Amino acid sequence: MLEKVKFMLLAQHMPRAVAFYEQVFGLRALYISDSWSELAHGDAILALHAGHDGRPNPTGLTLQVEDALETAALLESHGGQILEAPNQAPGEPLMMGRFRDPEGNQAFLTQYRA
Repeated sequence: MLEKVKFMLLAQHMPRAVAFYEQVFGLRALYISDSWSELAHGDAILALHAGHDGRPNPTGLTLQVEDALETAALLESHGGQILEAPNQAPGEPLMMGRFRDPEGNQAFLTQYRA
């Protein structure tokens, strides 16, 4: 029986990767090592695996926040890059954008605005 679902990203520099997700998204460190780290928000776990070369790495990760524009500015100030600024398409309940973290992982940033 399934116990837990984790979403894994790749890291080139583990301390930088951990700091980014702690400082930008407020994730809580569960386990930190040079090769594998786990951060949590509630029951959700974001795992970081070392050994990445920093090249762009598209993922399916989506992080929903209270304020997408504020978070976009915060992630840029912590070494992330906005690939598509958060915006809301007509008739859609979400504001959505895309970003790349300092390790090269690409993910979505959303804000529910129904």
